[in-house]
Amino acid sequence: FVGINGIAKFHDIRGDCGGICHQILPENGYVRPGQVVVGTDSHTTSHGALGAFAFGIGATEMASVWALGYAVNVEVPATIKVNVTGTLPPMVGPKDLILHLVGTLGAAGATFRVLEFHGETIRRMSTSGRLTLCNMAVEAGATSGIVPADAETRRYLREEAGVADAVEPVLADADAPYERLVEVDVSRLSPQVACPHTVDNVRPVTSVVGQHVDQVVIGSCTNGRLDDLATAARILKGKKVAAGTRMLVFPASGRIYREALAAGYVADLVEAGAVVMNAGCGPCLGVHEGSLGDGEIALSTTNRNFKGRMGNPSADVYLCSPAVAAASAVAGVITDPREGGAR
Repeated sequence: FVGINGIAKFHDIRGDCGGICHQILPENGYVRPGQVVVGTDSHTTSHGALGAFAFGIGATEMASVWALGYAVNVEVPATIKVNVTGTLPPMVGPKDLILHLVGTLGAAGATFRVLEFHGETIRRMSTSGRLTLCNMAVEAGATSGIVPADAETRRYLREEAGVADAVEPVLADADAPYERLVEVDVSRLSPQVACPHTVDNVRPVTSVVGQHVDQVVIGSCTNGRLDDLATAARILKGKKVAAGTRMLVFPASGRIYREALAAGYVADLVEAGAVVMNAGCGPCLGVHEGSLGDGEIALSTTNRNFKGRMGNPSADVYLCSPAVAAASAVAGVITDPREGGAR
């Protein structure tokens, strides 16, 4: 199909240009502020991190996009403004913020709405962190998540994505109406964990400390970027993954894998006992290496923990940040990273 239709921008399963679509698009500069981006995956919302209106559609709708050049049956959704203030405490990151927000709103709390992220915390946040937020906006039912394009967006597109042409933000009007305002002060936020079997079943890590885990997964389109691997490597350096616990690492792209190799993160992870896999989705949707056995418990930096999500309806999946995942891998039980990962 690719050859017949002359598709040049095809990212196959390769170590140089391959990876998860939701990482490949931003790191190659395929997404720009103000664009409308559609994909046949619900986590297409990720690309709102670059100021685009990005959302998932079905296969039939995608056929119409290919044939006609536009999406059909798209209604303009109302917008929920999420104003985030404060400084993230040590060992607390964007994943904890979005888990907290999903837990607060509920799995249907933003259905047919857009979550638009504002505030000093967002302005200071890296594009990687913004991708995490927008990636999981759909877990609150949102059609899309958007971070208005700013200086960080331009920096990322210029320095990391290699974009040389004009970058023009498309921003909300100063008097734009919002359906609701949600205020979040992250200065009091603690590491968060989503417990089985729904993403909005969120609790502070302290309430689940000590829970045995058979498998720890770091990666996916949510938390498989270089800063995520760096966080895990820092915690694991000089330590060992607990006996009886598997740790699998899936970089989000071949580029990230190579950068992690060059930075020494892969060496630190492997020396600790982790297995670093090829760039890709891994067991996130239960069809790759890492699918769970009967009765097993996984702790993962992925974005969903529905029953059967990792390939086995009799297994349990907890969701967390890279810091919680790495500390827990060392201990073999869910661990508060603020207390360290060593026994």
